[in-house]
Amino acid sequence: MRIRKFTGSLPAEEIQLISQASDALAHPLRVELFRFIYTENRARRSVCNKDLVEHFGYSQSTVSQHMKKLLVSGLVESRNKESYSYYYVNLGILGKYLDCVKKLNAPLQPHED
Repeated sequence: MRIRKFTGSLPAEEIQLISQASDALAHPLRVELFRFIYTENRARRSVCNKDLVEHFGYSQSTVSQHMKKLLVSGLVESRNKESYSYYYVNLGILGKYLDCVKKLNAPLQPHED
């Protein structure tokens, strides 16, 4: 997709970040998965796929498919320990995403020819 430039436009990398992160959070289960991981991380508890399956009651393959979308977006990172993948919210990407979304409220200036 080609994005036309005009005064007040967001940089392409910010537009890409908003697009990817918003897409990752576009499904209700992914929002809940993200929120659960965030809450557990804040309480200094690790979260693995088994924990997500147990907490939400979905199959391992369903949880894995949704987690893949969150991982690709960068909002969540995984670290392997033994035979488990542990998930952590990427606070840096989350902060950038929230900052970029705030910029959507800024007024645009029409492009003068």
